[in-house]
Amino acid sequence: MDFMSTVKGSMLEGFYPAGWDMAKIDACCSHAPEAIGDRQAFWNDKFTPISCKDVAEFDVKMGHEIANEIKKANEGGYKLAFILPVGPMGMYKWAVYFLKEWNVSCENVWCFNMDEWADSEGNTITGEASFQSAMENAFYNPLGDLTVPVSHRNFATKDNLPTYPEKIGALKADGAKLVLVYGIGRMCHIAFWEPMIGGEFDTDEEWKKQPYRIGVQLHPLTIEQNAITSFKSRTTLVPCRANTIGPGLMFSADYAIGGADGALSRGMQWQGMSLWMTLRYGPDRWITSSFIPTLPGKLFYLQELAGPLVPEAN
Repeated sequence: MDFMSTVKGSMLEGFYPAGWDMAKIDACCSHAPEAIGDRQAFWNDKFTPISCKDVAEFDVKMGHEIANEIKKANEGGYKLAFILPVGPMGMYKWAVYFLKEWNVSCENVWCFNMDEWADSEGNTITGEASFQSAMENAFYNPLGDLTVPVSHRNFATKDNLPTYPEKIGALKADGAKLVLVYGIGRMCHIAFWEPMIGGEFDTDEEWKKQPYRIGVQLHPLTIEQNAITSFKSRTTLVPCRANTIGPGLMFSADYAIGGADGALSRGMQWQGMSLWMTLRYGPDRWITSSFIPTLPGKLFYLQELAGPLVPEAN
């Protein structure tokens, strides 16, 4: 007895995206933990998943990877553009640490926040709950004199998000390297590009051209994920929409730095299935993160997320 055998006629029938093959998802999650790094045919030759034993190791390694990209750009004399998330967050304090330790300036860095809470018209949230505030407090302000120039910082407001394609295109045309930094959502979104959007297009190719979306509807499980991880369980504080970049921008990256740290306490977690789907499902517009392994880069993940994804004996 399982989900597939009991979903018909239940309150969850039709709740998950129409394009999700639940039997295939279950098969993705059925492998032994030690098999998670087995290379798949659709992976980029320069894509590597990296296991971390705990959150402390995870934060340091992701922070170092970000800081090292800036260091290499300065040494190589080229511009660097980041697409940045608010989540994971622990990496930013370590990126700041390494940049300060190395005395590396971010004056040659441009940053584009990938998303922001919004209403149906794209008006964005303000104050401490905003992603802009989180970025300023975690990354830009602590860098002091080494920080990213204010004019190089971009946030996903309804007026500024539509300028991302032109700005990023101009930077790349001028020799900039584009680096995507990301986390993986419970619904396998990257940024807030939700799986339901896949149903709006007939082909993956058309889907992959989409640069952004204003006031996109969020899946209920995305709301609950954020209630748990960002709002201390208080669902009533979580906006039901957001502005977000799309695959046309995120998957044009030259390199990607990802993180999956979705473990809770007492052996519980929320991100293991999403991680296995990302690594094993294969590129499919109904599962945004399934395109991540097609990019060169590193995906850092907590070792416990590899599983086994089965109930623990009491």
